[in-house]
Amino acid sequence: MEWYRAAPEMHYAVRQKPFQRCFQNCLPMSHEFELIDWIRGRVTPHPRVDVGIGDDAAVMAAPFKPVQTLVTVDMLMEGVDFLLPDASGRRIGHKALAVNLSDIAAMAGRPVAAFVSVALPRRGGMQLAQEIQQGIQTLAAQFDVALPGGDTNTWDGPLVISIMVHGEPTGRGPVLRSGAKVGDWIMATGAFGGSIHGRHLDFVPRLNEAETLNKCVALNAMLDVSDGLVADLRHILEESHVGAVLDLDAVPISPDVSKGTDKRSPLEHALSDGEDFELLFTVSPAEGARLLASPPFSTRLTHLGEITAGGELLFRNVTGELQPAPVMGWKHGFQ
Repeated sequence: MEWYRAAPEMHYAVRQKPFQRCFQNCLPMSHEFELIDWIRGRVTPHPRVDVGIGDDAAVMAAPFKPVQTLVTVDMLMEGVDFLLPDASGRRIGHKALAVNLSDIAAMAGRPVAAFVSVALPRRGGMQLAQEIQQGIQTLAAQFDVALPGGDTNTWDGPLVISIMVHGEPTGRGPVLRSGAKVGDWIMATGAFGGSIHGRHLDFVPRLNEAETLNKCVALNAMLDVSDGLVADLRHILEESHVGAVLDLDAVPISPDVSKGTDKRSPLEHALSDGEDFELLFTVSPAEGARLLASPPFSTRLTHLGEITAGGELLFRNVTGELQPAPVMGWKHGFQ
């Protein structure tokens, strides 16, 4: 990535795919340049984009003084993050952008622009690409996210989508995983478990909730729950060098859990399923009590436990008994 200054505004350039013009209605489309032209004709102009699709790099106008920029990238793969044809192209496109917007929400940020790269299967890839674009564009419009460009390829493998999102801080600035303090309340939005039954494709990232929280309370640490409630809580503990007690009877369980047919309990699903994309955060007890007494939004808020001085994660059951938390959650593995 090349950074440069162009008075009177600050701009940045991001590498993109070279573009070749074709007629707007050249259907059926047979190659990537026709697809890029089709996308170009449907991307809405955005005030943050000085130069969009059509050059080797996008030029983004930054109408603010030099501040921190949030950057995240996530890659979704057929067979791992979604299944075809069970999921439609629209839902896949929605999820591909939503998981990145959720990362921006986890930092209490505001998304600005998304750059989309896809490796499309040659057979049926053109129609699939159009459906994916529609899913991406609908969600981008909902949160005023610019779509300045990206890259397209075709191959004989499965569908792969990678999206990079640029964002900006809000409120008190970016919220990290490393700021949890001993005595903090552990809190979360929404409910957990059972996302595999469809919610992982259709969820709405908690951008509005995160920005609201960052304005009305001092968030000490925060992330979004993608790998599972227990696994992601451990990320906060590791980065903050603290421990925690998690109250099992306080964990909000999603009704989607009831759709499963395995022998695991609803609580086990809520603790370990992952892809809930809810906010998990820590605040002082006073701030936490204030949030519960006067919630700043309609999304459910729950007090799950407390941050402790030790480095261990403990479960507390309904009788108050403490026990070490087992290793749970999702990890990408190797053979």
